[in-house]
Amino acid sequence: MIDKLAVRLSQCSAKLKFSLWLLLLCSTLITGLQLWQGGAKIQSDILAMLPKIQEDPLTQTALNRVDQELSNSIYLALLSDSEAQAVLAAQTLISNLNSDERNTFTQVRSADLNQAEALNSYYFNHRFNLLTPTQEVLLNSNKLDSLILQTQQQLYNAFGYANSGLIAKDPLLLYPANLQAMAPKQTLKVQQGILIGVQHASDIHTQDKVAAIVMAKGVGSAFNPNIQQQQISVLQQAFDEIHQQDADIEILKAGALFHASAATQSAKTEVSTLGVASLIGVSLLVWLAFRSVMPLAIALLTIGTSLLIAVVATLAIFSELHLLTLVFGTSLIGIAIDYSFHFYCERLTQPKSNATQVIQHTFPAITLALITSVLAYSGIGLAPFPGMQQVAVFCAAGLIAAYLTILLAYPLLASGKLPERSAPLEFAEHYLNTLSRFQARLKGKKSLLLLIVLITIGSLGLTRLTTDDDIRNLQQSPESLQLEEQQLRAMLSGGTDNQFLLVRADSEESLLQSLELLTPRLNKLIEKGVIGNAFSLTSYLPSQQQQAHNYQLQAKIYHKLDYVLDNLGLDEALRTDLEQSYNRAAGKYIDASSFINSDAGQLFAPLWIAADEQHDEFGSIVLLGGITDLPTLVKLFPHGSEIQLIDKVGDISDIMGKYRELTLILLAIAMTIAAVIFSTRFSIKLAALVVSVPALSAILTLSLLGLIGSPLTLFHALALILVFGIGVDYSLFFAESKQQSRGVMMAVFMSACSTILAFGLLAFSSTPAIHNFGLTLLLGIVFTFALSPFIQIFTRTIK
Repeated sequence: MIDKLAVRLSQCSAKLKFSLWLLLLCSTLITGLQLWQGGAKIQSDILAMLPKIQEDPLTQTALNRVDQELSNSIYLALLSDSEAQAVLAAQTLISNLNSDERNTFTQVRSADLNQAEALNSYYFNHRFNLLTPTQEVLLNSNKLDSLILQTQQQLYNAFGYANSGLIAKDPLLLYPANLQAMAPKQTLKVQQGILIGVQHASDIHTQDKVAAIVMAKGVGSAFNPNIQQQQISVLQQAFDEIHQQDADIEILKAGALFHASAATQSAKTEVSTLGVASLIGVSLLVWLAFRSVMPLAIALLTIGTSLLIAVVATLAIFSELHLLTLVFGTSLIGIAIDYSFHFYCERLTQPKSNATQVIQHTFPAITLALITSVLAYSGIGLAPFPGMQQVAVFCAAGLIAAYLTILLAYPLLASGKLPERSAPLEFAEHYLNTLSRFQARLKGKKSLLLLIVLITIGSLGLTRLTTDDDIRNLQQSPESLQLEEQQLRAMLSGGTDNQFLLVRADSEESLLQSLELLTPRLNKLIEKGVIGNAFSLTSYLPSQQQQAHNYQLQAKIYHKLDYVLDNLGLDEALRTDLEQSYNRAAGKYIDASSFINSDAGQLFAPLWIAADEQHDEFGSIVLLGGITDLPTLVKLFPHGSEIQLIDKVGDISDIMGKYRELTLILLAIAMTIAAVIFSTRFSIKLAALVVSVPALSAILTLSLLGLIGSPLTLFHALALILVFGIGVDYSLFFAESKQQSRGVMMAVFMSACSTILAFGLLAFSSTPAIHNFGLTLLLGIVFTFALSPFIQIFTRTIK
């Protein structure tokens, strides 16, 4: 059937086919321009590559809240030997960021003095419902005299917070201690409205530095490249002004903005350097092989057409093109050129044949090669990553474009004669003869010994192969940036991690009681060092049950006011007002709605999730910081429980592991399907042999990865699919060569060189995912290149 199709295609005129190719090219250009004007864009948001996890509505709401809060927040520490200079630098930074006309940052702050005033204003009217744990114990034990003694000490302490206005409404001064207990414990102090910490010296020869902490929220996604550029520009201007005031000020930075910006710059650099280097390498390869401008020009035309159609097809389907798709897509240069190599190498071996005849001769092999390559890319497209789905569409569309360019444009454009080049063909023939002699010597005990050695080494490598599905392999931030963040976290007592607890209940009261029961468990985890800190709403939102209990305990004070006032030496006239205030407070509880909507509660609003139309449960987020033992937290707060650890990074990593396994299964299925397809063209034995070459290459690649200690990831598995898709082409061309293999050997050599060049460069990427992808392909193609020529030897005996 393929042969008949090749004959029919050859009967069409070269000009007609070229006209069809031009029509395809023009329509693609017009479509691309329309898509770009319609809003198609380049996407560099790393989050756009992540798989979508289906969560229940409450969990999804919590994830969105935390992502919104953490992803756009930045933390800055201004270091100086002088506290005054650090404070001045922080004040200058806050002023500059707040005065930015573009409102690039909001909530620029350090110590929030207004927040303390708002809390005082809100809670004072609810003071009868509040007690610290110590106060509760004393009142439960009827130790009223101990409270009176503490109050007397405050009254006679020059640094105490007692004053006549407060003591007239709170005779035992219980309220200030309650207000202090709400503030999270931290090692920072406040100086002129600025949070001040200490950066401890790394050795005895340097002194500690004073750190002034500034926080802000960026407007827009930190993963949007345009917003990144604007925010970094505003920050840099502010930093420059600070350094003009004091050149010795050092600045530590933490936040998703800085990691995302570093990743964007790295990806842009790699797109330009890897793509250009691959293009130059392929061009040199063509020139050295054919010593003619025409093959080089047509090869570049083939690559250009492939890239154009690949970009437009991706934009048409996804409305955007991820920057990492372009990085992976540079490999298309090394694959799309293969068809051009086979065409020109065939022309060298058949100098009397015209372009149409050469295409007719190679048509079956390149058609089967295209089918298997697209099949391989379809496997990548089944991955849950939008970015990898784009890679599949990008490369499959590019290969189809290269295939159509060969069929439609080459009959006219490549009709000219090539200079006589016998040296490359002689080299290819010499290489094949060497392999034949090597194969002839491997008989009897020698072949058995070699087989035993290969099996032993392969088995050793496979047994040492480990897995690593951590999603953080997608991006590797610079070490200096990671060090800065670690130092800032230390100052902020661990900061906030991406993992958090979600507490859920059917009612507001049940939820608040669950939070109260959770607090002692978290305190024990902090004592054991499992976590560094935890932040819950329980300090600000006690349950009605706890508030009622506190109110009843305070009755022991207000039912004995004469005794209390007499011991404190206060005017008896205060008793009536105090009793009335206490009685009026009965049943007036702090509730979530009034607190969240008040000035005091706005900062904590993201941590409270009220029931709504999407979910009938109430939820509260408990932030965790300084996590050192994540497995313990996973066991204590499993999925499906009322208190559940939400670990988006872990969940995505689990999905990566499942899809890594699925990808390897798909690889086996693809090999089986390919063998069935090839059996319609070749004998069953030869079809199995064609597929066995990339299969054995994949096994050897996995073994070598195990020996060098490279853990297996989803990206290794995806690369193995391409090893099959590309490597099977080599086997196909040898199987189709019918013993006339020197032209095929030359084409396979050039194809392997171009592919190794492209993927070898990817192996030098600083992004672990791209490095793993490139390294696996590099190894796999080397093995496939080394094994595929043996098909030409075995075809002499396999019919």
